[in-house]
Amino acid sequence: MQALIDRLGENGTLALGGLVIGVLFGFFAQRSRFCLRSAVIEFSRSVTGGKLTVWLFAFSAALLATQAMALAGVFDASNARQIATRGSLSGAAVGGALFGTGMILARGCSSRLLVLAAQGNLRSVISGLVFAVTAQASWTGILAAPRETISAWWTVEGGGGRDLIARLHIGHGGALAFGALWFAAAVWWARRQRVPVWGWAGATGVGLAIAGAWWFTYAVSQVAFDPHPIQALSFTGPSAEVLTRVLFAGDKPPTFDLGLIPGVFLGSFLAAALFRELKLEGFSGGASMRRAIAGAVMMGFGGMLAGGCAVGAGLSGAAIFTITSWVTLSAMWASAAITDRLVDQRPTDVPDQPVPAPAAPAL
Repeated sequence: MQALIDRLGENGTLALGGLVIGVLFGFFAQRSRFCLRSAVIEFSRSVTGGKLTVWLFAFSAALLATQAMALAGVFDASNARQIATRGSLSGAAVGGALFGTGMILARGCSSRLLVLAAQGNLRSVISGLVFAVTAQASWTGILAAPRETISAWWTVEGGGGRDLIARLHIGHGGALAFGALWFAAAVWWARRQRVPVWGWAGATGVGLAIAGAWWFTYAVSQVAFDPHPIQALSFTGPSAEVLTRVLFAGDKPPTFDLGLIPGVFLGSFLAAALFRELKLEGFSGGASMRRAIAGAVMMGFGGMLAGGCAVGAGLSGAAIFTITSWVTLSAMWASAAITDRLVDQRPTDVPDQPVPAPAAPAL
């Protein structure tokens, strides 16, 4: 790590790591059809299509790998923003609920929109841009004031107050056992539903990319001269940052997030191109466009309010057992299920692209 920093500098090393991890995440997410929205729909409609199993593999793999590193002493999340700083339980609950409703309306969470955009889905391109603009407006713009107001309703101190492992006194061994239980459940469901190899293998790759990001940013922080945040993958703040850099601040030094977003897009594009799944798609009509834009706005504000998206809270934050991330994830599941029931009410619909069966890549 030190040799890489000496060659590229601290910021260059972080950006390169974000790019590589983003490519891996994008590739595996595209192949496995990883999507929290689809998992919620399958669960709430009591249908079997493998998407819930895919999400469970990603979730449990991220948790297992992260807690195994912590137990081995090669990773410590105590200085991560999600644990070390003051958090907002009201922001987590309200923001998570808004995000869950938004991803149903937009037909995909923020990471799924990025993956679909790389395949040629123009609906996701528009929705993703609206999501990024809203996230930036929620951070420093016109929506910052309501975000701060809601966040102040119910706060929790950083440190032990946000660390579920410390509050529950289970230790990293207990957290590892919890992850193993969910991984076993994912294996059982995969065998029962005969989930194709790309489903469980790709989803495991998604989870390992989360853990890899935690380890990489922690390793850099241990040898770097300047302070750098310990972080994993998220798409709310990074999307807003990349948009701001493209439009207004191109001269700022590179960061992990600056490499992450293009990396995910590139990885998804490569996977779609390799398996001949590139296809231009658009909105089916004006109502579809209005629905998608409304969902993107709700996700942008909700994700910034909650401090994480379906990946930032649902995988990255949950993997280090921060209480606000678990509240956010629970609110996302509940609101998404309710919104699907009230808005769509089509229990026989296929919720998303099917998990692909093994096939030879294009030469």
